[in-house]
Amino acid sequence: MKRYLEEIEYCEETVALARFAKALGHPTRIKILKSLESQACCYTGDLVEEFPLAQSTISQHLKELKEAGLIQGELNPPRIRYCIHKENWEKARKLFGEFFH
Repeated sequence: MKRYLEEIEYCEETVALARFAKALGHPTRIKILKSLESQACCYTGDLVEEFPLAQSTISQHLKELKEAGLIQGELNPPRIRYCIHKENWEKARKLFGEFFH
């Protein structure tokens, strides 16, 4: 059965929706996105102060959101500044809206 599923071709929008949904599959990531949406950008340390989690945990959640394309990071040594990836954020909103409509 697994082999059969791997052979299915999906349209680009379906793959993008699944990628976004997977990234939103943890409450902390949703809270991080809400936090980033309400401000221009922030650093990992800012989020560590906001959430009662270890920096490594926050960093892992940021990595997942970045890999999904929902946020972007700009290296500003020794820190990384994160903000919402506006184009992909709008794409995700559109895809979820269409999916639930």
